[in-house]
Amino acid sequence: MPEAVAHAPPARLTLETLHPGNFAMVMASGIIAIGFGTFRFDLIADALYVFALCAWVVLVALSVGRMVLFMPAVRNDLLNPRMVFGYFTLVAATDIVGLLLHSRGHAGLALACWVFAFAAWCSLLYLAFSVLTFLSHEHNVNITHGGWLITIVGTQSLVLLGARIAPDLGHYAGYMMVEVHMLWGLGLAFYGIFVTLFCYRIFFLSLDPKDISPLLWVVMGAAAITANAGTTLLTEDPQLPFLALQRPFIHGVTLMIWAWATWWIPMLFLFGFWKHVSRRLPLTYEPVLWSLVFPLGMYAVASARLGLAAEFPPLQWISLVMIWIALAAWLFALAGLALRLVSRPARRRTDRTATP
Repeated sequence: MPEAVAHAPPARLTLETLHPGNFAMVMASGIIAIGFGTFRFDLIADALYVFALCAWVVLVALSVGRMVLFMPAVRNDLLNPRMVFGYFTLVAATDIVGLLLHSRGHAGLALACWVFAFAAWCSLLYLAFSVLTFLSHEHNVNITHGGWLITIVGTQSLVLLGARIAPDLGHYAGYMMVEVHMLWGLGLAFYGIFVTLFCYRIFFLSLDPKDISPLLWVVMGAAAITANAGTTLLTEDPQLPFLALQRPFIHGVTLMIWAWATWWIPMLFLFGFWKHVSRRLPLTYEPVLWSLVFPLGMYAVASARLGLAAEFPPLQWISLVMIWIALAAWLFALAGLALRLVSRPARRRTDRTATP
C-alpha cells in the first residue's frame, strides 16, 4: 500500500474506496421488506423499510461526497469494465425505494425515484457499453462476471416501479405502460446476451475458486426480477389494446424465466460448496455479499406474485420458505458488515502501533 494511502485518515480512505455495489444492501433490504409485506408480517416489513430508506439516503450522500472529493477514483471505476456495471445497483436500489414509498402512499416521491433512476439508467447504459466496446483490452470473455447482469436488474426494476406508478399519471398512463413493456423486452434481450457470455465463461473456461463470488447469484436474481416484472405487466391495467394482445407472450416467457431462475439455485449452492468446503476458502464479508441476498428475496417475491397470478398455491409455499431464507442471509450479511466496521478501527490502531 502506498505510504500516502496508508496514512490517509480512515474516513477519507473509506470514502475513496467506497464500492458501488453497496447499494445492493438497499436492494436486498427493500425486496425482503416487500416480501414480508406480501405475507402480512408487518413488523418485519416496516423495520426493513426504515433500514432500506436510511441506507439509501446515507449511500447517496456518501456517493455524492465521493464524486466531489475523489472524482479520479469514481472515473477509474466508471472506465473499468469489471466495475462500471456495479453502478446499476443505484438504479435498482432507487426503484426498490420507490416501490416501498408508493406502497405507503407517497406517489409523488415514487415518481421522483423513477425519474431519477431512469436518468441514471440511460447514462450508465451507454457509458457501460462504450467502455466495454472501446476500453476493454482483454480480447476474451475472462472479464465477464455475474455483476454485468445487474444491468438487467436495473432495467427490470424500472418496469416494476413504472407499472406501479402508471395509474397515478392520468392521461399519460398509456405512455408509461408502453415504456415499461419496451423496457421489459429490452431486459430480456440483455439477459440473452449476457447470460450466454456468462455461461460460456464458467462452463468452458478454466475457473479458479477466487472467480466464484456472490455476484454469481445475480444470474438468478436477474431472471427472478424479469419474472416478477412480467407478472407485474400481467396484473396491471395495460391501458392500450395493443399491449393487451401481448399478454399470451408475457405469460409464457414469465413462466419460462422463473423456471430458469429456479434451475440456477442448486447450481449456485454447488459453486459455493466447491469454493468454501471443497477448496476451503473462508467466507468473509465483502460489499458484493448483498448481491447474494437480493436474488433470494427477489425470487421469493417473484414466486409469490406468479403464484397469485397463476392461482397456483405451491408457488406461495415456495415463496414463504424462500423469504425466511433471504432474511437469514440478510442477517448474516449485516453481521458481517458490523464486524467489518468494528474490526477496521482496531486493525488501524494495531497497524499504527506496529509502525516504527
